[in-house]
Parts: sequence; structure tokens; C-alpha cells
Amino acid sequence: MKRVKLLSTLAAFSILLAGCASSANPQTPAATSAAEGTAAPAAAAKPFLTVAYSEGGTTLDPAEANDLTSDTLVLAAYDQLVTYGIKSDNGANIANTEDIKPMLAESWEVSGDNTVYTFKLKPGVKFQSGNPVDAAAVVYSLERVAKSSSGSFLYGMAAIKTVTAKDDSTVEIALTNANHNFLQILAMYTFSIVDKKTVEAEGPDYLKTNAAGSGPFTLEKWDPATEAVFTPNEDYWQGAPKLGKVTMKFTKEASNRVLLLNKGDVDMAIEIPPKDVDSLKSNSNLTVASNASNRILYFAMNNKVKPFGNEKVRQAINYAIPYDELLTGVMYGQAKQMKSSVASNTPGFSDAGYVYEHNLDKAKALLKEAGYEKGFTFDFTLGSGFDDWEDDAVLIQAELAKIGVTMNINKLARAQFLEQQKTKNLTAYISKWTSFVNDPGYHLGFLMYGKGSSNYNNYQNAEVDKLWEQANTETDAAKRAELYKQAQEIITTEAPWAYLYEYNRIVGMSNKISGYAFYPDEVIRFYPLSVQE
Repeated sequence: MKRVKLLSTLAAFSILLAGCASSANPQTPAATSAAEGTAAPAAAAKPFLTVAYSEGGTTLDPAEANDLTSDTLVLAAYDQLVTYGIKSDNGANIANTEDIKPMLAESWEVSGDNTVYTFKLKPGVKFQSGNPVDAAAVVYSLERVAKSSSGSFLYGMAAIKTVTAKDDSTVEIALTNANHNFLQILAMYTFSIVDKKTVEAEGPDYLKTNAAGSGPFTLEKWDPATEAVFTPNEDYWQGAPKLGKVTMKFTKEASNRVLLLNKGDVDMAIEIPPKDVDSLKSNSNLTVASNASNRILYFAMNNKVKPFGNEKVRQAINYAIPYDELLTGVMYGQAKQMKSSVASNTPGFSDAGYVYEHNLDKAKALLKEAGYEKGFTFDFTLGSGFDDWEDDAVLIQAELAKIGVTMNINKLARAQFLEQQKTKNLTAYISKWTSFVNDPGYHLGFLMYGKGSSNYNNYQNAEVDKLWEQANTETDAAKRAELYKQAQEIITTEAPWAYLYEYNRIVGMSNKISGYAFYPDEVIRFYPLSVQE
């Protein structure tokens, strides 16, 4: 056995990852934790933190959460077996998802063929209920993921075959094959460890609206229409949080979030419009963190619907995109041009095969080769909720008209758009994606692999699938990178998407806040934060 020895885990930046689309559900009942009614010792002596979010979340269940707010709720109340390290990049703290640190597991061993991981749990850790965090709880938690509608694909992507409690403090996870992403996926919020005894006593739906974790904060209230409130878990095994209370205010309109932040009515705000960055920076009481992210925006074309089943038509669309206008006129410089199906700050990124530029003559020539010299008409579905999407669509529509292509824009409410997208029947649409694990295998496995759960525009290429499968089990990093490079080049050449841009993740905050770190999943970890009074 190869032994991986871990240091103790007072990890300053704990808690963890995952998810992608977002939609609020005002009908979800307000929620409380099992510990509701118990006063948090000394909470009043600590500073409070208020953060403005755009939406209220849909569930508190770690295995089912898949939107930014739900993910944040989960990571405040739960721990995972392992977590990510932190590195400094140009003075900013960012997560390093390749650097796996201990959390509930204080050490682990790996078999020589990298298919069996044996985790030793940190002794004495308890859930907020007082029940011990033991091997039975770990097995129960991971088996819930395997059966979940949201997390089961991740379970399969991690190649987990069996999860076994060897004794009360030892868990063995066997994989179907070696998988270089296993530990990175295991660190995600989806694999949070839940209190088995509490959930079994309360019933199967308990976790939808209640928390049963061992994390740094206790859930006091969750109303998706208004706010969520957390109080500190003073008995937290890594030490009590520095904050006396965390309030997440759900403020749908971006302009209102900006106003609240400028006035000092909230301490932090997310989903800041690019056009407001400069004005916020002029406020001497605020800091604006703008980090290059893994969040991408792409123009998807359904590869099974005419005329987008024709590769040359898709390539023509790529040449018709007004890239500079999107980056400057829409994103105000808070984005960069996308040149691969994988974000450029992902290890293993390659822009091999990228030849596209705004060239209408080239676009017309490709349409002629494809048999569409006179152009064509198609329906484009625009999901609501993002100003840049609407601006992008209008600009792209105008450019396509210049090459004889009529793009009919059909608007849908966000929730309806997400449902329609899952049917894989939309002809064309704009969508965004954030890879919570910063690795091409994770990213392509969802979006470009033939069986990927988020391959909504029906891209199929047997060679890409083969390269992905080979890379997924390849333990040599250099060989793996070459396989991913080949896959990216094929995808870029075949152009199932038109690449638009990579977003900056913009978070505005009071100068009194310290401890903020950027994570690829874009979730704010509250535990490391402190507020100077």
C-alpha cells in the first residue's frame, strides 16, 4: 500500500464543492435545523456578516443540491472527508483543487493499483446533534449520493464501486478503475457527510429543509423567498467560527444588490454586473475581487437538428460571432475570449485547432460549401435572468443577418429554459457552465462525452469518447494531458459550440472582511471569514 500521510486539519479554508444551473423555489417551506431553539454561546460578542445573493436555493440536501445558493447552504453546515488546499495567485487566495487536504479523514492509504482508498476518520468529531461522525455515517452518506437524482452521475464519474465500514473509524472505498479525479470529486459538497441517526429518525424528506451535519454553522432559518440565517457551531471540531451570525439575503435584482453593498447595508454581494465594477471600486469602503474563473459561456447548436448537423454550418456560425463586441460592449472587460471547450485556467487546457475570428466572408464561404448559400432560419431559445445573455443574443442575431441567417429569439423564463434544455430538443441556445473540479476530465465528462449528463446539444464523437475514457484511467499526468489535448482539438474543429467567453467571478465586499478565497465552484466559504469591528 502507498501511504498518504496527512497533517491534522485545522484547515483554514474548509468546506467544499460543486454545481451548475440555478433556480429559486418560493414554495419551498421555511427550514430550521435540529438544533433550533438552542442559543449560540457568545454569538453576540462576535461580528455579524450579511451577504446578498440573487436566489434563495432549492434544497438543503447535499446529494441533491445543484445551484449556487443551495451549495453554499450545504457547505456552511457540513464537512466532507477531504478538502482543497489554498494557494496565492497575484496576491489573491484561490483554491487549488489538485492539492487534497484532510478534513473528516485525517489520513488515508492507497493501494498500489490506485483502486482502493482506506480512510481513517479523525477521532472525537461529532455532528451538531451530538452523534459521532463514524464510518457508518460515511457509508450512509455516499450511498445516498449513489441513489440521488443529482449526484449519482458524479458518483459514477468518481468510479466508486463499493463503500465499506471496516470498523467505526475506518472506511474503505473501492473503485472500478484507477481515477485521477477521485479525491477531487470526493471533496465536493455533494459528498458531505450527513448524520445517519438523525436522518433515519426524522424520515426520508428531512434533509430537504433541515441540516444534519458536523459543519461550522448551525442553520437557524431558511426561507428561499427572503433569507437564510446561520449561527456558529461553538463546538466545531476545527474551532468556533469567528462570526456571530451569517445572513444570506436573497435579492433577485442585481441593481439592488449593488445598491445595498454601496450603502453598507450588506457586507458582501455576489453576481455583480460587469458594468458596475468601476463604480464599486470608487467606493473607498469596498474591495472588488474579480478572479478569472472556470465559468464559461457558449452558443450551443443541436448536432442532431438541421442545419446544425452539418459541421461547416457550425463552423460558419463560429466565424460570425462578434467576439470583441461581446467582451467590451457587453462584459466591460470582465471576461476573456474562450478558445476551447475547456476554460483556459484549467490544467490541461489546449487551444489546438482554434482558428475562429470574426470573419463574415469566411462564414459565407462555409455556408456555401455546406449548401446554404442563401442562408437559413432557425429558432434560438434565450433563458431569462442574465443581462449579458440577452445583449449577446441581439449582437449575434445582427451579425448572422449579414450572412443571410435569420435567428428567431424565443425567450423563456429561467426555470422553463432549464427544463427545456434537459430534453435535448432545443435547436440553439446560450448557456453557461462552471466546472467545480478544475480538470478537463471532469469538464468534458459532463459536457462533451457522449453519455455526459449535461451534453444537452447531442454532441457525439466516438474518438472523443475513447480519448476521455483513456485519460480518465491514465495515471501519468503528461500522457493524460496529451489525450485531453487531442480531444479538445477534435471538439474545437467540429464546433458543436461557438465559444463566447470566460467570466470573471466578481464579488464585492467591505474592506473590513478578511479570509476570502476564490474557489472554482464559486461558493463562498463562511468559516474562514472574519469581520473587523
